[in-house]
Amino acid sequence: METFATVRELVAKEQPNTPVHILRPHVVKTAAKFFLDNFPGEIVYAVKTNPEADVLDTLYQAGVRHFDVASLHEIHSVASRFPDAKMHYMHPVKNREAIRKAYFEYGIRDFSLDSYEELEKILAVTNHAEDLRLFVRLSISNGHSAYALSGKFGIPVLEAADLLRECQKYAKQTAICFHVGSQCMNPEAYSNAMMLVANLLKSNNLTIDILDIGGGFPSVYPDLAPPPLMDFMKTIAKSFRKFKKLNPNCELWSEPGRALVAEGGSLLVRVDLRKGNKLYINDGTYGTLFDAGH
Repeated sequence: METFATVRELVAKEQPNTPVHILRPHVVKTAAKFFLDNFPGEIVYAVKTNPEADVLDTLYQAGVRHFDVASLHEIHSVASRFPDAKMHYMHPVKNREAIRKAYFEYGIRDFSLDSYEELEKILAVTNHAEDLRLFVRLSISNGHSAYALSGKFGIPVLEAADLLRECQKYAKQTAICFHVGSQCMNPEAYSNAMMLVANLLKSNNLTIDILDIGGGFPSVYPDLAPPPLMDFMKTIAKSFRKFKKLNPNCELWSEPGRALVAEGGSLLVRVDLRKGNKLYINDGTYGTLFDAGH
C-alpha cells in the first residue's frame, strides 16, 4: 500500500485513470479505540464490512482481537494474519463444508443459527461436539435504521424460547444475538431490543451466557447526522445493567462494522464528462458505488 500525505499529492504523482481506494488508518484506529474504551463488553469486528488486509491489520494494531466471520474466505483471511485472534461464525446459514472446516481446521466454536434445520446441521457436522457455543438469532424490529435486515435472518421472538431450550441440550454455552438494522439512528433501538430479550428469558424461565447486540452503529454521511456514538454507549450500558439483574453471569458483545471503518476510507474518482449539472465519473452503482446508489 502506497502512502501519501494528501489526496492532492496522490493525484499529482499518479494521475490515476481508474478509481482509487483511499484508506486513512488513523481514523480507523481512532474509531476502534473509541469502541474498545467505551463499549461495556466485547468488541467483535464484522469482517464482511471491509475485509481488506490493510483494514484488518489496522484494527488488530488498534487492539481488536475478536472477529465476526461470515464465510470461509473471511475465516482464512483472519486466521492467516492473526493466529491469536478469536473468530465467531455469526452467519445464521452456513453450508456443511464451511461448518466442518470452521470447526475442525480453524478451531471455531461459536456458531449462530435461527432454525432447527441449522442446529441439526451444526450438530451433525461437528459430531455433536460438546464445546459448542450456540447463538440464537432473533428477528426484531428495524424501524430506527436506514437499512432493515430483519426480513432475511432471525427467528420470531415468540418461537425463540423453544429453539434456545433445544440448543441448551447440546451447547457448552448459549447466547442470543440480534441486529437492530444497519445505520441505526436511535440509541433506544438497542435498549428496546435488550428489554425484549430480558422479557423473553424471564417469561420462559431461561438464562443465557452471552447477549450479542450485533452491529448497526451509524456513521456520518452528507444527508445523515446520527446522534453521538457516546449516546449509544450510555444507553446500552444503562440497559445492560438492568438486564444483568435477571442474568447476572451474562456477557455483553457487539459486532460493529460500518462505525469502525466507513469514515476511514473513501474513493477517488475522475470526472470524464460534464453535461450541465451532471457529472459522469469512472465508477458507478454497478461498481464500487453500489451502496451509494441505494
